Amino acid sequence: MQKLGQIQTLTQKLSPQQIQFIKLLQIPTAELQTRIEEELSNNPALEEARNEDEFNDAENSNDSEENNEEFEEEPTDIDNDALDNEDDYSKDTESLEEISVGEYLNDDDLGYKMQGDGPVADDEDRDMPIKMEDSLIDSLMEQLEYLDLDEREFAIGAQLIGSIDNEGYIRRELEGIANDLAFTQNIEVEIAELENILKQIHTFDPAGIAARSLQECLELQLKRKDTDNPDIYNALRIISLCFEEFTKKHYPKIEKRLDITEEELKDAVNVIIKLNPKPGESGGTYTKTQYIVPDFLLKNTSGKLELSLNARNAPDLKISRSFAEMLDTYEKSSKRDKSMKQAVTFVKQKLDAAKWFIDAIKQRQQTLLKTMNAIIDYQYEYFLEGDESKLRPMILKDIATKINMDISTVSRVANSKSVQTDFGIHPLKYFFSESITTDSGEDVSSKEVKYILKEIIEGESKRKPYSDDKLEKMLNDKGYNIARRTVAKYREQMNIPVARLRKEL
Repeated sequence: MQKLGQIQTLTQKLSPQQIQFIKLLQIPTAELQTRIEEELSNNPALEEARNEDEFNDAENSNDSEENNEEFEEEPTDIDNDALDNEDDYSKDTESLEEISVGEYLNDDDLGYKMQGDGPVADDEDRDMPIKMEDSLIDSLMEQLEYLDLDEREFAIGAQLIGSIDNEGYIRRELEGIANDLAFTQNIEVEIAELENILKQIHTFDPAGIAARSLQECLELQLKRKDTDNPDIYNALRIISLCFEEFTKKHYPKIEKRLDITEEELKDAVNVIIKLNPKPGESGGTYTKTQYIVPDFLLKNTSGKLELSLNARNAPDLKISRSFAEMLDTYEKSSKRDKSMKQAVTFVKQKLDAAKWFIDAIKQRQQTLLKTMNAIIDYQYEYFLEGDESKLRPMILKDIATKINMDISTVSRVANSKSVQTDFGIHPLKYFFSESITTDSGEDVSSKEVKYILKEIIEGESKRKPYSDDKLEKMLNDKGYNIARRTVAKYREQMNIPVARLRKEL
């Protein structure tokens, strides 16, 4: 038998404003402008401050101050006799008591910009540059028109070209392409006919286009070269007969199977590594060049670090004066009917939302600067010289404790922001790392260990690269207590292959 009962629990929930601020905090500078434009389009009470507006505001500043004083002395009382009988709006009446236009026309809110950020340059508002070229598909279709094909064969060729991916490969099975032709264009085609037309497409530029595998792609490129050249001939034999051994760098097996010397193998491999494994990327495409927009700018001026926010983080936003003065019109009006009351309720909601958004932008910038300053203090020696070995172990909790904020807040800042320094642009999460204890008991950053590991690998003999076991022993000899599995993890994080794949002839 089911029973009803009551349970009292204590929960903590974020307000809608807090949720919006969190979202505003975690977006990078490159996306902030889009978010601001969205707010401007949704809220007529919010607008961008312009020079001419600021000039007009200066002219009317005295009038505004007088109006503000008037409203402070005589607060608006919406709950008058004319509205006593409107019970449906009694709650709204209470919320509209003592409305002051001065609350929304405060000089601090007319145009907000963080001090020291500098003006927002016009060229920073321009669109990302777009590089316009003929697309790869257009180029291939143009070459297809030069073939002596009838209408049916041309449609088959166009279907094959349309199946080429961004890297220049046809990764779909020919049976699937044949089915597409049957269902979409009512063209029945045999696999052999598809193969025949595909062979003709293989002759198109760029070399290797429309291949179905990396092996076929490399073969197509080599066949276009002078195969009478022994190096090219051996390269073609390696790809055709010993591709698996080549990918695994089992060079002695290749020498034995093809009966070639080590020097001949080396010359052939040099031919292969100059081929293009992704011919589709060599063709022109409609591309939008996207640049990294740093959130912070850090300069070293005679040993003094100077931090500033990117100017895009400081938009000129203000409360719309004409929108705010609607409250003044309502206060002076003798007519207080239901429709006017609904209008003033709407106006106040929009003004409150605009004021909150400007405050949220302020808080966002303050949080960003506070977090970045703490990171600079923690990693001061690194920012002076850019030496990775000077990076100290640092986790989110270290910064959160330093600035007296929650770890989640620091995480949102670190995961989506970047800083431009004199030695490159780095994401903030780059400066966070775990610690490793040395033989002397000192804690060092894992970044430092990776830096040392990379130096060891770069200095190794490529004919006989170090194994992970050997790297572990070498690091231990340098005083870094690190296990072999950790060496492998760090190596993989730096995209360094295993010893066998680092081997060179």
